[in-house]
Amino acid sequence: MTATDEELPLVGVERPSILSFSQVRLDLQKKAPVCRIRTPAGDEAWLVTRHAEVKELLQDNRLARYHPDPANAPRFLRNPMLDMLVTNTDVETERKVHEEKRALYTKSFAARRVLDRKSRVEAIAHAKIDEIIAAGQPVDLHEMFSTVYSQNALCDLIGIPEDAREELLTQMDRVGAVDREHAEGGMESVFAFAAEVGRRRRDDPGDDVITRFVESGLTDDEIGMHVVVLLFTGLAGLVSHLDFGVLLFLLNPEQRELALDDPEIMARAVDEVMRATIGSPVLPRYTSEDMEVGGVTIPSGDLVMLDFSLANFDDRVYENPERFDVTRTPNPHFTFGHGMRHCTGAPLVRIIMAVGFTALFSRLPELSLAVPQTELESRAGGKLAGGLERFPIRW
Repeated sequence: MTATDEELPLVGVERPSILSFSQVRLDLQKKAPVCRIRTPAGDEAWLVTRHAEVKELLQDNRLARYHPDPANAPRFLRNPMLDMLVTNTDVETERKVHEEKRALYTKSFAARRVLDRKSRVEAIAHAKIDEIIAAGQPVDLHEMFSTVYSQNALCDLIGIPEDAREELLTQMDRVGAVDREHAEGGMESVFAFAAEVGRRRRDDPGDDVITRFVESGLTDDEIGMHVVVLLFTGLAGLVSHLDFGVLLFLLNPEQRELALDDPEIMARAVDEVMRATIGSPVLPRYTSEDMEVGGVTIPSGDLVMLDFSLANFDDRVYENPERFDVTRTPNPHFTFGHGMRHCTGAPLVRIIMAVGFTALFSRLPELSLAVPQTELESRAGGKLAGGLERFPIRW
């Protein structure tokens, strides 16, 4: 690697924009499907910017979480939770473990099971909207709906008791911090607390994910690990997509009406929100051998970042990708991954989002921004949940 710091574009240090990409990322996608970059952690990596190459690599088992020296592997961000995703388990063993985990999660997040709990999710959504109305105008939708609704709906479906949620989520927020010192200090505590949640559910089973983990023979410590991973991966995306989904609906009222008039279109609208919400590529993957992709050779052990958001706006695949279109079909976005790396929790996320949007706009049909759109800012890094810093609304 002979490229100098000055020659490599720095990706991921800028504060996320509202519904738009940084010029750096747009320029890289225009330049090539696979580009050399420097990460916020200061390491060199490859950024995959286009749909075809992202899809190709999501189906290639040679790109995985394996690295022969995890402690010294290049990073996108330096954070203990993301560090957990790097393993020195060989690629074939990692694949088998991944398949076992998929089988476990698929049983827990099957669409039928999630649909059976829809009424419970609806009750949570309406309870939070009741609190919004009682609080009076204006309110911060991020704080009073997107965050608390996501937390309660996800915790309820997972099976985390109400009296344990605040403490667990507070510890999770600490572990999710970019501040490494604070994050590392909370790792042992959060896993121990989550394991205790698993032990409690073992003594008091219910119709939830943790109970099915117990029935599958997992230990309390194993359950704790899965609970933390599910919350860490689930909450950040849910809160962000609810915030930006509401904003997209506010900016496109004709699309909102189409979705509200037809549950099938609302289901498509959820996927369009998933496609159109812009995030940063943070999940680390490494080449287990030299790989040819996008006209370049990526050496073994290099860090590869798949930019799902850029790929979701690739005009080689999407007609008018900047347009928010709730009737868009097909919609082969990568926000849920692809193939064997497709998110097994997708049915759960889709239900939580569809219920949230439907309840919010049905109960508050005059919902509108309480500040100019130019005052909205994406949340800075360092918190468990993404989305907007503040989302003031009136109704």
